[in-house]
Amino acid sequence: MMTLKPTPPKSPMHRLVTLLIALLWAVRLAPALGQPASTPPEVPATRPCPHCAEWNAPQRPFRIYGNTYFVGPHGLSSILITSDQGHILIDGDLPESAPLIEAHIRELGFRIVDVKMILNSHTHHDHAGGIAELQRESGAMVAASPTSARVLKTGVSGVDDPQYGETLAFPAVRAVRELADGETLRMGTLAVTAHFTPGHTPGGTSWSWDSCERGHCLHMVYADSQTAISAQGFSFSHSATYPTAIQDFRHGLHTLEHLPCDILLTPHPQTSDLWGRLARREHGATKAFVDSTACRRFVAEARRDLDQRVAEESRAH
Repeated sequence: MMTLKPTPPKSPMHRLVTLLIALLWAVRLAPALGQPASTPPEVPATRPCPHCAEWNAPQRPFRIYGNTYFVGPHGLSSILITSDQGHILIDGDLPESAPLIEAHIRELGFRIVDVKMILNSHTHHDHAGGIAELQRESGAMVAASPTSARVLKTGVSGVDDPQYGETLAFPAVRAVRELADGETLRMGTLAVTAHFTPGHTPGGTSWSWDSCERGHCLHMVYADSQTAISAQGFSFSHSATYPTAIQDFRHGLHTLEHLPCDILLTPHPQTSDLWGRLARREHGATKAFVDSTACRRFVAEARRDLDQRVAEESRAH
């Protein structure tokens, strides 16, 4: 007859190892145990942003012209272009701007799920930070220049960014389609064209399209930032990480100077006097947004600033 011997008591070390093994298996099995298929994007830890509260101040959404609307907060532009077949959104602003942008879209009578494309001007946290959340809520395709696409997928600027070391991280975007310079994205009646205008960042992109109202169509231009701003120690004239910065700036400015342009919009609305024009329109100047010289004046000012920066670097070199 077989006799069963009593099991000796387990040592504290044995119990600890068993517990650790169980915890490791629980972590590995978590995705299969009912974890949601779509979870909100993680927000990387970042240092404080001194201007974010001011940029994200409340702002009512409004129609700019035809099927083009402003849906961002007061200090940052987010542009909605609508059609019966779906909508296009340009820029997602800060991570904390995403709920506000979605609320503005609803306030105008549209739905976030009808946003089918999300585009970007440049990959800094104040213009790209909300894209991951807006993509998750809408299911939209995100499209960007190849250089911008790489940054969007990580949420961290590359060493070739003039502001590298000072830029803040933002939530990474799950999937990004890479665009070619001059490529036109079409959706129903919408046609939005990408114009690579790097310099401020290596992947900077401006956008153009037509909007119509009562049978009259105007050329819209969303011109990316063209300011030669950098982290301390970066030189646009003598950069090892971004050696084509000056050439890129000049190429982009030439592009913007020659675009058909009736209404100029910019990522920071005050750069194109958006609020002044809106106030004038509300006081009866019905064509306050229309200015066929605005793009050329924008380019002329950017050129002066770039030339001044190059001259300063030359003197310091």
